[in-house]
Amino acid sequence: MKKIIMLICLLHVWTASFTPSQAQCPGENVAFTDGEDLSYKLYFNWKFIWVTVGSANMNIKHTTHQGQDMHRCHLITRGNKMADRLFVLRDTLVSIVDDQLVPYYYRKGALEGDRYTVDEAWYSYPDGQSHVKLRFKSHKDEITRKEEEYKECVHDMLSMMLYARSFDASDYKVGQKIKFPMVDNGKIEGQTLIYRGKKTFKMEESKTKYRCLVFSFVEYEDGKEEEVVTFYITDDKNHLPVRLDMYLRFGSAKAFLTEAKGVRNPQTSIIK
Repeated sequence: MKKIIMLICLLHVWTASFTPSQAQCPGENVAFTDGEDLSYKLYFNWKFIWVTVGSANMNIKHTTHQGQDMHRCHLITRGNKMADRLFVLRDTLVSIVDDQLVPYYYRKGALEGDRYTVDEAWYSYPDGQSHVKLRFKSHKDEITRKEEEYKECVHDMLSMMLYARSFDASDYKVGQKIKFPMVDNGKIEGQTLIYRGKKTFKMEESKTKYRCLVFSFVEYEDGKEEEVVTFYITDDKNHLPVRLDMYLRFGSAKAFLTEAKGVRNPQTSIIK
């Protein structure tokens, strides 16, 4: 359950190779609008039976930051009572971006088991550079601070998701790798996605069929590639995540989109 927050965010991060000449990487938002609200159910394979273990909700609202109109993305994931007996999960993430999808603030408060941590990042762009001020509070209340500068774009999980949703993957080839930097736990690390192609997917509960783009999030250990999650993104302008399959060290889990409100574009990926 500890990786579910990052994996749901990575559902959206599928086309970005953040290397434009400007560090702040302004983009054009064509995928979402304020008022979007997405809900998910989380499942875990328990002794060959899939059981509901929690839920997640992500919404986007208008906010004002540093005197400017901006978008505020909020994501919360929580386990249910059954899951709490094994592992308590109450994670809340907030990211603020401007109209050009440039990030300005990020916060993740994570209650995982009996540990609570707080991860924060403040972005500024002096002289065309990405300047990131990082603050991390550990479960022992130890606080670490650092500041880093990059010529490349730097994003957190949510701002990267918002930025990547507006990209076009029509030129992607099966097996193509996408690498990008991401703020997490008081540091900035590189991540890797692999494009797997297109697939039609049907929801088990609603029976709704979607045309999807399929991607894998992978990690590397001792030089070997290990698949962490396979996820399905709607093949339309919204690029909504509808399913993810997680391969965890203690078993497997899934997340399914159950409701989508305030979607900006027609959901043309639905097969009727």
